[in-house]
Amino acid sequence: MFDNKNILITGGTGSFGKQYTKTLLANYNPNKIIIYSRDELKQFEMAKDYDDACMRYFIGDVRDSKRLNQAMNGVDFVIHAAALKHVPIAEYNPMECIKTNIMGAQNVIDASINNGATKVIALSTDKAANPINLYGATKLASDKLFVAANNVAGGHKTRFAVVRYGNVVGSRGSVIHTFNKIIKSGSSSIPITDKNMTRFWITLQQGVDFVLKNFSRMNGGEIFIPKIPSILIEDLAKSMAPELDLEYIGIRPGEKIHEVMCPADDSHLTLEFKDHFVIQPTIQTSDDFDFTTNNIGERGSLVEPGYCYDSGSNETFLTVDEITNLNKSLGYV
Repeated sequence: MFDNKNILITGGTGSFGKQYTKTLLANYNPNKIIIYSRDELKQFEMAKDYDDACMRYFIGDVRDSKRLNQAMNGVDFVIHAAALKHVPIAEYNPMECIKTNIMGAQNVIDASINNGATKVIALSTDKAANPINLYGATKLASDKLFVAANNVAGGHKTRFAVVRYGNVVGSRGSVIHTFNKIIKSGSSSIPITDKNMTRFWITLQQGVDFVLKNFSRMNGGEIFIPKIPSILIEDLAKSMAPELDLEYIGIRPGEKIHEVMCPADDSHLTLEFKDHFVIQPTIQTSDDFDFTTNNIGERGSLVEPGYCYDSGSNETFLTVDEITNLNKSLGYV
């Protein structure tokens, strides 16, 4: 699918963008991979590791529609990964978060349509489902924009979908890095916000592979959600430092005990497939798709009314030993 094609990744110098680029280079023969981001140092550093002839590095912000349109010229596929993601910083600087996560999303949509991109996938987050903080609310708004963009596109060929998944193991700002710093500081305990706190857990490569697969699956208008395991944050701490005490410090502002990816209120729209869910559009798209069958022939069915896919009631939890082995395999311990 990606051979001899032009692919643009917004926020491409982040953890996801680097791994996605690495995977594309290893498995396909793209014409161009365009890294679009605003940090020149990160681009300079990434270019030292990824200097293949197909690589292009564009300085630009998703807030800048003119620059974005320039970068999108001739692009076939777009992965929108750029976002302001830090929950407390978003609460303190709400308008800046809105400008990037909502207005920037609309700029990506407009530039994709204007330049005739074929398929666009936007990365979302579990925090967009039943959001309780500004970051989650802006990502929910972004999700709605990308789903509705299939109608905005009208007669244009561009189709849009969303991928939503949980916490990425070891990504920038991950709790793993926080715990590692505490452990290395010589602390006698690890702070845990709540004894019952759970999170979905996915590796970076799993996230990349899921996005790649959904370019083949998508019709346009879907929110794709992978079936992934959950962990108890307490078990993560035990796996990393079994000798240390656990100190319960209480939940932080904007935090949930359990994360949700398929809200109960969307159960009438949620389809279950073998290894993923699809939330269908709340409004009819301009194309009359039967979302129960995707473009690679996989079939899904509606979940039960009121069904909620959340990290607390998930059927699959990693044990302490499984978390330890996963961290070791990824080089985080």
